[in-house]
Order: sequence, then C-alpha cells, then structure tokens
Amino acid sequence: MTSHENRLRLPLLFMRLTVFLVMFMWTIDKFINPGHAAKVYESFYYITGLGASVMYAIGAIEIVVLLLFLVGYKKKYTYGAVFLFHTVSTLSSFKQYLAPFDGPNLLFFAAWPMLAASFTLFAMRDHDTKWTIS
Repeated sequence: MTSHENRLRLPLLFMRLTVFLVMFMWTIDKFINPGHAAKVYESFYYITGLGASVMYAIGAIEIVVLLLFLVGYKKKYTYGAVFLFHTVSTLSSFKQYLAPFDGPNLLFFAAWPMLAASFTLFAMRDHDTKWTIS
C-alpha cells in the first residue's frame, strides 16, 4: 500500500460512516413514523397509498443494504445502491432547489455534498479499505 493510498483510508472511512448515518436516520423514520415516510413518497416520488407494512418492508431492505455498505461488503453493489438511492432522493427534490428561500427548502441543498460523497465512495470503492469486509 502506497502512502497515498494509506492517506485515503481514513477520509473514505469517515465519508462512509457519515453517509451511512444520514441514510440510516431516513431509514429509521420508515419504522418510527411510517406515515411521514409515506407522505415523503407521495410528495417526492408520486407514489400513493403506501401503508405502514410497505414502509416497514422498504425500511428492512434499506437497513440490509446500509449495513452491508457500512462494513464495505460487495462494494460495487452496496455503494452503487446507496449512490442510486441518494441520487433519486436528490433529483426528486428538484422543485425545492428552484425556490431555495421558501420555507425549509434551503435545507435540501445539503443533499448535494452528500451526493458527491456517495459518488466519491462508489468511484473510489477499491481504495476504501479501512474497517471493511473483503
């Protein structure tokens, strides 16, 4: 391992942990407040009529993917899935970006650095080796 690769390990780990934290909190919301999660799906993805059991199922799938992402298992697929999840989430909020100073819309801009972090992790997945499972 070169010194350059060694220097990358800690920042990539930190990026993975923080991306996990944000995604995990959104996933936990599906279990704690499935009605809120269903409203998010209605407002941003135009999917209506999702009940608590569907939110629990989606949450369960996300938890598995996120835990595998957290430990760096099957990075091509898990890092790719997290990047895809967040890309869809970020792009579905497009109308909020057009009116940044209306209500809480300014907060939606925080999605962009996280999208960059998710992409960076996917692109550099072979260098993200600290605390990962081969």
